Amino acid sequence: MSQNILIRIAQEGDCTHADTISAWYIRSSQERGTGIATRTPEYLQTKINNGNAVIAFVDDKLAGFCYIEIFSSGEYVSNSGLIVTNEYRRIGLAKKIKEVAFNLAKDSNPDAKVFGITTSDVVMGINSDLGYRPVSFSQLTQDEEFWKGCSSCKNYDILTRNEKKMCLCTAMLAPSKKEQMKLDLEHMIIQKKSEDNE
Repeated sequence: MSQNILIRIAQEGDCTHADTISAWYIRSSQERGTGIATRTPEYLQTKINNGNAVIAFVDDKLAGFCYIEIFSSGEYVSNSGLIVTNEYRRIGLAKKIKEVAFNLAKDSNPDAKVFGITTSDVVMGINSDLGYRPVSFSQLTQDEEFWKGCSSCKNYDILTRNEKKMCLCTAMLAPSKKEQMKLDLEHMIIQKKSEDNE
């Protein structure tokens, strides 16, 4: 049976879903038994109202969410809080949400490197497909606002003991939109030269 999937940038009216989404994070942390930062409804509403969130519906039912955060005066941007409710997992929805959020992050912040940290194998796979690569924590933003977001995670003590240099999460980084355009251009030039020499 086909399902009608709608993924879009969240709008002010979507703030009514903030309580439900916040509860999803708490439940996910309990179910996985691994670190996942919790988010308050008020925090999610701020992201929605600022145009920095992506929301998904399946057959008009709330199904998933993700948002972006900007750090270090625009030098870094992250996709955070990717979540899909249990009912709609294993249909490829997480990847579709992440792609929309990734493009939102790059288009709205073309100079910013895109980064994230995660304990999820699924998210790591999606990130790899989008062009992220694993890096050390030292290559991420050192903005204290980012690390404050980890404070509600059960593994925060591990992070602080290691002076924010490592934790159970894997750090991943993707080039900014401008960097990617430069890389693509360089690749095209190399390919053209190769074709001319054939």
